[in-house]
Amino acid sequence: MAEDLFIPKSGNKEEIYKALTPQIEALIGNETDLTANLANVAAALHEAFGFFWVGFYLVKDGELVLAPFQGPVACTRIKRGRGVCGAAWEAGHTIIVPDVEQFPGHIACNSASKSEIVVPLMSDGTVVGVLDVDSDKLNDFDEVDREYLETICRMITTSA
Repeated sequence: MAEDLFIPKSGNKEEIYKALTPQIEALIGNETDLTANLANVAAALHEAFGFFWVGFYLVKDGELVLAPFQGPVACTRIKRGRGVCGAAWEAGHTIIVPDVEQFPGHIACNSASKSEIVVPLMSDGTVVGVLDVDSDKLNDFDEVDREYLETICRMITTSA
């Protein structure tokens, strides 16, 4: 099923998430290929919000390895505990960073990134990857992003 997404042209962040989330669920609900689902989710989030960078890293051989994304070229491999992605992997919970310059050990894949949210992909209590979203604006992520992105990540791991 490949359809155009209906993305509200006005409204606040929560209204956009409310419109987008069921569409993502329909898009990935019957697809069992993880790569296809990650690619479509990254594209949908990028299109809906215009995030600077949105994509996934998957745990492979003890590292986070770059998976489908939208945005500029990214870091390919991240060690556990390093940067925001590695810290979210190690902690097993979402991390919101209002100013990446203030995050100890931040990995600057692109100097235009100013704030970030990283949401773990959980399967049977284990982190199997992360959703990484970067903004070129400071303090661009909040609890609304956390709530909806965590819901979307649960949809991904349920469909895979």
